[in-house]
Amino acid sequence: MQSAVRSKEEALHVKGARVHNLKNVTVSLPANKLTVITGVSGSGKSSLAFDTIYAEGQRRYVESLSAYARQFLERMDKPDVDEITGIAPAIAIRQKNATRNPRSTVATQTEIYDYLRLLFARAGQTFCHVCGREVKKDSPESAADEILSELPVDTRFYVLFPIQGNGSRKDAKSRKPARKQGRKTVNTETDLSTSAFLILLLQSGFSRLHRGGKVIELQKPEDYPFDDFEGTYVLIDRLKAAPDIRQRLVDSLEICFREGHAAVIETTDGQRLKFSDQYICKYDDTLYEEPEPQLFSFNSPFGACPTCQGFGNTIGIDYELVIPNPLISIKGGAIEPFTRPQYEWAQKELLAFAKSNRIDTSIPFADLPEKQREAILFGAPGWRGIKGFFKWLETKKYKLHVRVFLAKYRGYTTCPECDGQRLRQEARDVKIDRRSLPEIVAMSIADAHKFFETLELSEERSKIAEKLLLEIRRRLKFLVNVGLEYLTLGRLAATLSGGEAQRIQLATNLGSLLVGTLYVLDEPSIGLHPRDNSRLIGILENLRDIGNTVLVVEHDEETMRAADHILDIGLHAGELGGNVVFSGDYNGLLKNDTSLTAKYLRGDAEIKIPQNRRAVGKRKIEIVGAREHNLKNLSVSIPLDMLVCITGVSGSGKSTLVHDVLYAGLKKKRGEWNAHVGFFKEIKGADLIDDVILVDQSPIGRTPRSNPVTYIKAYDAIRDVFAATSAAKAKGFNSSHFSFNVPGAAVRFVRAAEL
Repeated sequence: MQSAVRSKEEALHVKGARVHNLKNVTVSLPANKLTVITGVSGSGKSSLAFDTIYAEGQRRYVESLSAYARQFLERMDKPDVDEITGIAPAIAIRQKNATRNPRSTVATQTEIYDYLRLLFARAGQTFCHVCGREVKKDSPESAADEILSELPVDTRFYVLFPIQGNGSRKDAKSRKPARKQGRKTVNTETDLSTSAFLILLLQSGFSRLHRGGKVIELQKPEDYPFDDFEGTYVLIDRLKAAPDIRQRLVDSLEICFREGHAAVIETTDGQRLKFSDQYICKYDDTLYEEPEPQLFSFNSPFGACPTCQGFGNTIGIDYELVIPNPLISIKGGAIEPFTRPQYEWAQKELLAFAKSNRIDTSIPFADLPEKQREAILFGAPGWRGIKGFFKWLETKKYKLHVRVFLAKYRGYTTCPECDGQRLRQEARDVKIDRRSLPEIVAMSIADAHKFFETLELSEERSKIAEKLLLEIRRRLKFLVNVGLEYLTLGRLAATLSGGEAQRIQLATNLGSLLVGTLYVLDEPSIGLHPRDNSRLIGILENLRDIGNTVLVVEHDEETMRAADHILDIGLHAGELGGNVVFSGDYNGLLKNDTSLTAKYLRGDAEIKIPQNRRAVGKRKIEIVGAREHNLKNLSVSIPLDMLVCITGVSGSGKSTLVHDVLYAGLKKKRGEWNAHVGFFKEIKGADLIDDVILVDQSPIGRTPRSNPVTYIKAYDAIRDVFAATSAAKAKGFNSSHFSFNVPGAAVRFVRAAEL
């Protein structure tokens, strides 16, 4: 809260910053304001914002922690700066997705999943997956109310509790201990002999049993005429339905729940009602776990699907490998394993099945109706299916060549147990408004936001879920506001783009309601359509308004207009940059005659539009029938020998078309791609290009030795030049002697350079 109550005059002061190409920069940034740092690329914006201000804020925060806590955190060096005052604990939100955890999703990163787990544990309703009826735990009071409402007045009935087969229950470990109330209690799950158990019943005060509609009076164990307790109940009371018996009925039911954890109401005409203080279905006796937050966590062994361990996929037969090209017909060999000589018989069986079921085997497999494709894959009367074929092969795995053959078609497939939903069956059976947690997670953020905004619960559940729903709705709204409504809550975090990952961090931090914090952002508008800029600016303003200082490295004009303060770094890039050109508000920047940024904002300088453009030629690449993600059977032509721009709102499918379909598809045709390829019917014109290169925002370096000169291979030529000198030849040095990647070569390089 300290930052939230600062005076308006208080500011963050930087004195003598010399990180990278900063020229001894001294600047003041107002606290609790939105400040934009702008300037040409390479002028020193990130050096000031991240490598100086954020680094010092983070370093001071870490140093304030105990020695024990510091050992788990990354140690940061002090930036090259004389002094920084007025700095708050800093959070950096970069244009980078560093998440590689296969369990991390949009819902878990934004903490929405934690609130959903609590919501389902406290306000969810369990529905039996066998009969579909609601499963709930009864209390004596609720059971009494249901009995008196179900049975007509004056109906005679018995109040019973079951004897659990004299120890036949297999779930005895999960049984709650009986509550002692001044006398002995009966353990109905004991392994005592029949006689000893009857003695225990008599000692506990129970002398009447009920079996087959008849009452058995016990004076001694020999009075019991049967050898087992199958279908036998302990009789607690005989009553006649009437409003004035409620308290007596509640007392009897309390005894039933205490002694047997269940109660059975049987009328004289054979009608029976069941009640239990455990989560057991009254109609088919399916036992459920009591809902707890841990039950809904796929990161916990208690809640995760036992087959896939919470990952949602398992290693099995990958049908994309079985049918690598769905544009080939069945007759043409679409089923790749059936083209092998040893399995020609399977191809003949498939053709016979197709003929008898009028399946066209001459058209592409992808063009067959969905029901016919499913019949071929999973089987139908008269055909075991491709799945059945591989199941048969599994029985032959003792043969080496069969194991080798099966390995060619194995890959990650959707878990057959949970269907990719990650949770165990008991968790999937708990629902809110007839939707399970995996079904909600599979929604887009826009649909989930609409679902929770219109969700209506019973009065009791509404009181329980009130605060949870408030947090869920708030966080979903933040995600919508940053333009991510098209993502699903279950989307893997590792598959997000850098811009999407940054905006998720924005929404998460806004949802945490931190105050007194310094937020440093790296061009958050990148990857965002101008339509959504206003929503992003609103998020930044909200962060500022709740008591934070927001520092944004940005080129976007709308963001600069909304800023409270603007810092222009320049004048140019590299050695010609690193100076503060302007510091003030937007109107002041427009009047500045030195700033390159101001010249473009005023219109004095502009990127000129070419007067003449290239005519579209005949050479082109055609994508036919792209259907990956949200592409809806898209066909498009891309002219060659031209600069082509593909644009659209965020989430419209641009990256899917360019990365997953075009790039991966062309690489696959060249035999240089083994990963997933977006679905399409055909790519025409692939033979017209020599190579395809993907240039994206991912880092180009993989080791700390990599630098721009080594990456572009210029260093190879430099090493050759040194190796060609007479001094190097005299010492017998070749080009490898001048490589810092070769042990000992770095020292030799310095010595050779001095020659």
